[in-house]
This record gives sequence, C-alpha cells and structure tokens, in this order.
Amino acid sequence: MVIGITGSLGSGKTTVARMFSRQGARVIDADKIARQLLERSTKVYRQLVAAFGEKILCPRTRGIKRKRLARIVFAQKSELKQLNRIVHPAVLKIIKKNLRASAPDEVLVIDAPLLIEAGCLQLIDLVVGVKTNAKQRKQRLKKKGFTAADIKMRQSAQLPERIKLKIADFIIDNNSSIARTQKQVKRIWQVLYRIQSKK
Repeated sequence: MVIGITGSLGSGKTTVARMFSRQGARVIDADKIARQLLERSTKVYRQLVAAFGEKILCPRTRGIKRKRLARIVFAQKSELKQLNRIVHPAVLKIIKKNLRASAPDEVLVIDAPLLIEAGCLQLIDLVVGVKTNAKQRKQRLKKKGFTAADIKMRQSAQLPERIKLKIADFIIDNNSSIARTQKQVKRIWQVLYRIQSKK
C-alpha cells in the first residue's frame, strides 16, 4: 500500500510522515531525493547548471546553492517550470524504483511537497491531507528561516490548500498539539491496517 501525504507549505507533512514511520511505514522522502540529485556529478546537476548558469553555484565548492536557485525560480514562473521539467522526472524515477523494490505487504508513505504537481498521484493508493491554518504555517516557516517574501513566492507556486484537501481520502488537522496529531495518525493507521490485512 502506498500513501501520499499532501498539504500546503508549512502544514507539517514531514512531521506526519515521521509519525507514520513510527507506526511501521517506510517513508520515501522526495525532498531528500531532490537534494541528492543536486549533488555534483549527477545528470540533474549538469542540466541545472546548463539551464541557469554558474550563478547558482558556490564559487568555492562548485555545489549548487539551493537558496540562490530557489530565489531565481520562485521569482519567475517560466524559470520554475524549467526547474520542474528537469527535477520532477528524475525524482519520480527514483520513487518508482523504491516502490518496485518494496515488499508486497509493506506500507510506504511518499512525502512530496508537490505530490500533485509532480505527478505522484498515479503511484499512490490513498492520500492523506494535512490541514493547518495560514497563521500556523507562517509561524513554522519563519522559525525555519523563511522570510515573508520567500513564503509568498513559494506559496504562489503551489496549488491552494482547498484543492489538495479535496482529493484526500483522510484529513489530519495539524492546528493543535503534537499529541492530537499523533492520535489522528494512529487512527488512520488502524484503518489502513484493516484494509491491508484484507488483501
């Protein structure tokens, strides 16, 4: 069984994914995969340097500076589309490889910031939406070092929360305490366990 987690930027998707991991699921972290693909010597690295120029590189290490790249692509939609055309297919390929290597009775969770936008829906059985109000999301993102401008630019590149939650089979309200969120995850896990055991 493959579960996809969706929600707006700063909603707590990764926290929810970790909670599912503690229940016994294996998490496929799309962000982690993307970071690995940005490392030197990869095909994606070469494509990004060719597309955006050496201004995205750290002069000393020649590694891609993710914040610098983010400022470029989130400032202009055409640049973001170009980035997505390079990165999304490569990430999707690795996710598919992970799924093929999984055991038949394994529960996998795909934690992808752009679950819908990247075309991951075709790979999953159930969608869990994480709901958080705008104020909470902004507070969490600011704690991570995002500026108000960063948040605005990144949010404009994603689908609205209402659309993401509309396709969800389960919705987790992440506006309250960690304990309350954990309780919701456990409840969903019990339902999934019953579904899996009937297969």
